[in-house]
Amino acid sequence: MKAQPDPSSPPGSTSPASPRVLIADDQELIRTGFRLILVTRGIDVVGEAADGVEAVAAERRLRPDVVLMDIRMPVMDGLEATRRILGHSSRCRVLMLTTFDLDRYVYAALSLGASGFLLKDVTADHLAAAVRLVDTGDALLAPSITRRLVQRFANAGQLPGDGPKRAIHRDLAALTPRELEVLTLVGRGLSNTELAQALTLSEATVKTHVARIFAKLALRDRAQAVVLAYETGLVTPGDT
Repeated sequence: MKAQPDPSSPPGSTSPASPRVLIADDQELIRTGFRLILVTRGIDVVGEAADGVEAVAAERRLRPDVVLMDIRMPVMDGLEATRRILGHSSRCRVLMLTTFDLDRYVYAALSLGASGFLLKDVTADHLAAAVRLVDTGDALLAPSITRRLVQRFANAGQLPGDGPKRAIHRDLAALTPRELEVLTLVGRGLSNTELAQALTLSEATVKTHVARIFAKLALRDRAQAVVLAYETGLVTPGDT
């Protein structure tokens, strides 16, 4: 099937600020279920795709804010589609869909810039909340799961696919000592509120530090920051 704008969403059914979503999954039942969940919660589903090639083409044509991307699809898998979409668009956010939380493909997608991942048995309210969250520019991270995921695969050597491992190599010398401290704690899964408490800073100051870190290291969001913290050795398995 070709990715098409969704005809089931009536005009005016969503607010102007509603995220525009593309659903990419090779299972029609999953696409239909997710579309109905999102539309009934005021989120605009602009299109669907049944494989990675369709997803890449649809993203360029429809310019969604968020792509729900299945990892395992025919023709082109979700990992390669994510690589191409995020290499082309600086504004689009990708949420990976998986059936297994400790999935090496999820780790690879996070290192490429995906904003988080969802298990396919996600509740309806969690799905809608996740889409809205990443649309704001934040990352969807369940700290305990993300830490286990990154710990397991950060030093695995090869990412899925034929090419060499694509680690997020950045020059940490650009960071101040305080920014290094903040990045380390972000890598351990701390929220801005927890960072503020740990460092005895205001949340506004913490947000400023985090924004500067992302700008200096060309990071999209916290998901990439967690991966970077492990791959550069700022955080090691077992750190709490």
